[in-house]
Amino acid sequence: MVHEMKTFKQYLTEAKEGKNLHLEHLEDEVLNNGINGTRAAINFLQSLRDMLAGNAKSSVNVTVKWDGAPAIFAGINPENKKFFVGTKGVFNATPKVNYTDADIDANHSAPGLNSKLKVALKYLPKLGIKDVLQGDMMFTQDDLSTETIDGKSYLTFQPNTIVYAVPTESSDKIKKAKMGIVWHTTYSGDTLQSMRASFNTNIKGLTKTNDVWFTDADYKDTSGTINFNKAETSTITSVLSQAGKTFSKFNSQFTKQLMSRQDVVLLIKTFNNVKVREGQKISNTSKHSQELIKYVDVKMQKNIDSVKTLKTKEAKQKIKDEVIRFLSSHKKDLQTIFDMQNLLTDAKNMIIRKLEKARGVMDTFIRTDNGYRVTAPEGFVAIDQMGDAVKLVDRLEFSQANFTAAKNWAK
Repeated sequence: MVHEMKTFKQYLTEAKEGKNLHLEHLEDEVLNNGINGTRAAINFLQSLRDMLAGNAKSSVNVTVKWDGAPAIFAGINPENKKFFVGTKGVFNATPKVNYTDADIDANHSAPGLNSKLKVALKYLPKLGIKDVLQGDMMFTQDDLSTETIDGKSYLTFQPNTIVYAVPTESSDKIKKAKMGIVWHTTYSGDTLQSMRASFNTNIKGLTKTNDVWFTDADYKDTSGTINFNKAETSTITSVLSQAGKTFSKFNSQFTKQLMSRQDVVLLIKTFNNVKVREGQKISNTSKHSQELIKYVDVKMQKNIDSVKTLKTKEAKQKIKDEVIRFLSSHKKDLQTIFDMQNLLTDAKNMIIRKLEKARGVMDTFIRTDNGYRVTAPEGFVAIDQMGDAVKLVDRLEFSQANFTAAKNWAK
């Protein structure tokens, strides 16, 4: 059973500005924050294991990642007390805040996004939002279809990669609604720029209206209790024990140097994502480390070749030589990092498989050339008592589909 924690520190410090604009994959904390990030990732997984083993003292809460698009920000601007809607641009240095349809036309010319924001601006004021909420738009009226999947009639909508399907007999509320949205983050502060994000979103005070179907992202198990049994608990504990042993091999000096080179961290993440797109699990971490160095070499060389002046070429060549030398002299340390990421991913996927067994309010599919394939939710978000959060996504399942999916809206 998932135990909802009541003792969160209110504000999320996941991003430097305190905005929930980008959540990191749990295993990438090894690259992002070195020793501390790795320790935090292991702690997250231990707490999630405890939660799923039925330990009421677990120090994490879980929310479901809905695969909606676009991200919608809506509520009262504390600076002028006026209702607005927007996207992530509301937090720009020159904010894109929309109070009228004319504002939306001026700030967002892409047809799909433009029309969805206008629907949001028309109907969201009916909810009586008192602060600022962030959510994922799931549908507007023109996104709804009636389809038969495996002989069953559904009302469906596909905001992004996943097709959401509601059995026709229980779809009345969605059919009547002008739009649907899942709220997951609340913002508080005296100005838009200073606002801080909290995942502890309470939507109970919102006014219900037939025009807007809405829910929160809290993890709900409608099938009964989902728990690890003793054998499963033992298996994940063994993986986490291996992670602890691997952690003891970490070269703290190397991880510090790596953290100070975010350009290199980005190249490593990009290379790992190449493997995700190909649907490949990193099985040979020694080979992966060597392939990474070749990849970085080619990528940086292209950058050098793209500039014209000799002086710039020489400067970029110097940086490339230094990066290649740095990575080549730390192949073993890179291998240890990839070994750790593999262990964290294995433990994470065990947790995801268990969380997925909870019966949600609607079925989820991925559209393929051969019809529909049943899929799980996009993933989950784990939040600790400090309000820090990471995403739990089976990247080989969902991220690969996301990289290649056709989207039906534009940013």
